[in-house]
Amino acid sequence: MDALRRNQYLQTMGVDVWVPRHPAAATDPAIATGAGRDAPAREALSPSHSAPSSGTASPVTVSVADGSPTVTTWESLRSEVLACTKCALHGSRTQGVFGVGNREAQWLVVGEAPGAEEDRRGEPFVGRAGHLLDAMLKAIGLSRGRNVYIANVLKSRPPGNRDPKPEEVAACLPYLMRQIELLRPRVMLAVGRIAAQNLLATDTPLGRLRGKVHHFGELNTPLIVTYHPAYLLRTPGDKRKAWEDLKFARSVFQGLNPTQ
Repeated sequence: MDALRRNQYLQTMGVDVWVPRHPAAATDPAIATGAGRDAPAREALSPSHSAPSSGTASPVTVSVADGSPTVTTWESLRSEVLACTKCALHGSRTQGVFGVGNREAQWLVVGEAPGAEEDRRGEPFVGRAGHLLDAMLKAIGLSRGRNVYIANVLKSRPPGNRDPKPEEVAACLPYLMRQIELLRPRVMLAVGRIAAQNLLATDTPLGRLRGKVHHFGELNTPLIVTYHPAYLLRTPGDKRKAWEDLKFARSVFQGLNPTQ
C-alpha cells in the first residue's frame, strides 16, 4: 500500500497523521503513529496469501447435540442460520446475518451482533461502524472479500441493539464455532467487549484484554482484542489505541509467517 492511500485510511479512522515539512525526511505517514517499522508486514498481508474463494471449500465434520457426526459446508451452515429459531430473537429480526468475506481468509474478525442496518441488509458491519472497520482493516492491508472474513457472535439483531442475553449467546455461539472450524483462520481479531468476553469465556474488562495474545480453541489460534468501531465513533480519542491494537495484530500475523 502506498503512502498516500495509507494516509487516507488513517485520516478516515480519525488518527492524526504527521506530515513532515521536508518530504525527503520521511515519506511514510505511518511514522505519525510509530508504524514505520512495520512496513514489511504489508507483504505478509498481500492478496497472494488468501486468493478469493471459489466457494468449494472442503466440508468439515462436527458433532451435533446428540453426539452424532454431521457434515457441515458453508452453504448448509448458512441455510441453518437463516432458518434458525433457537432463541426468541428470530421473532423480531428481519433476517439472520451469517457473515461476509473470503471463505479461505487467514484473518477472522468477530463482532458482537447485527445492528439495524445489518439486519436490513443481511451483512455484518455496514453503516458508519462498518465504514470505520473497513478503514481500520485497509490501514493494515486487509479488506472484506479479499483476505478477511467477518462474522458476529449473534446472527440475529437484539431489539434496540441491547447487549445479548446469555441464552441468546448460548444458542448462537455454536454457529460461530462451526464457521471457525470451516475457515481455520491464522489470526482472530475480536472487536468489542461482547465478542472478546464471549470468545475468551471471561468477564475481564476489555481494557485489560488489549495488548495481549490470547489463544482460541483446540488449534490455539492467536486472538487479539480491540475496540468496537461503534465505540470508536462515540469515543474518537481511543482511535489511536485501536491503531496500536491493529499494528500489534499485524505483527502477530507476521510472526506466524517469518519467511513472508
